[in-house]
This record gives sequence, structure tokens and C-alpha cells, in this order.
Amino acid sequence: MAFTLPPLPWSLDALVGKGISKEQVDFHYNKHHAGYVTKLNAAAENDASLRSKTIEQLIVEKSKFYNLAAQIWNHTFYWNCMSPNGGGAPTGPIADAIKRDFGSFDNMKEEFSAAAAGHFGSGWAWLVKDGDKLKVHQTHDAGCPLSEGLKPVLTCDVWEHAFYIDYRNDKAAYVKSFWNTVNWDFVNSQYTRASKL
Repeated sequence: MAFTLPPLPWSLDALVGKGISKEQVDFHYNKHHAGYVTKLNAAAENDASLRSKTIEQLIVEKSKFYNLAAQIWNHTFYWNCMSPNGGGAPTGPIADAIKRDFGSFDNMKEEFSAAAAGHFGSGWAWLVKDGDKLKVHQTHDAGCPLSEGLKPVLTCDVWEHAFYIDYRNDKAAYVKSFWNTVNWDFVNSQYTRASKL
């Protein structure tokens, strides 16, 4: 196969104590995330040029397979943004950058939460590096900041499939639980990487 499903960085039940059930993660990862990989591989069987491309290339080039590639990349990034040991306030370089660009972590959290919970329809809420500044950003459907020249450091999936088993239509409650999972070590690594590019 040309494309593979990256493994979860933790077990299916790792986030139960954070408010995200094993069933929710199982369906999200093994049905939705895996489904995008299956469909992209099916497309690659009929298009030899696809097999020589990376997921990132398909996104940046805005190929006809953009939606599948972006959903694979977005989900992989999303899983890494969460951890059973996550939550709390950020530390390190990302904490300093958030304070510089938003005034405080609480300000950023409020703006990000409003973008995530208030997003109309399917999409993603992001914290991205845009030039030298951090900003909250939304993308619709499969949208990925990589195709806009932005550098992602944190994301929250706000498609209904990300929360409906646990929270039904209460997206705001899901977003509140999401903060309990944020993997600030990963976010710091992405911010540091983005700062070097």
C-alpha cells in the first residue's frame, strides 16, 4: 500500500479519564481516520502518480485528492495533540509565545474554544504560527493550514464524528474536555519546529 494509517500515540482507552471514551476513539480512529487511508489507497491503485507523493505534497499542491490527504494529516496531528498526561497550562516556549500574542493563556483558550465550539458545520480549530505570530484559525471540512502557508501547532477536530458518541450535540462540552488532553510537549515541539522553518 502507498499510504499507511499511523498508529495512535496511546491506547484506545487512554483518554477515558479525560472525558473521551474508548468507543469514541475507536470509531473515530478505526472507522473515520482509517477510512480516509483506505480511500486514498484505492485511488492510488488507479493512479500511479499518486504513489510517488507524500501526504504533505498532496495537501500543499492542492491535488484532486486534497480532502483525503488533508483528513489523514489533520487526524494524525490531532491525535498527537492529545495525551493521557495532557491538560493544564502550557509551559516552555509556547507559553511565552501565547502570552506575547494573546496576553494570557486564558485569552487564547477562550478565543480557541469559541472558534471550536462555534464553528458552523464540519471543520477544525487551530492554533497556528503565521509569520512571527500565533493566531487562532478555523478551516472548514478537510481544510489544512499547510495549504495556506500556515504552520500548525495545535488542533481540535470539530467534525461531529469526533464527539457525537460521548457528547451528542454538545460540542462546547467536548471542547472543554479537549483542554484536559492537550499534549503541551507536542505543541512545544511543533512551535519550535515552526520557528526554525
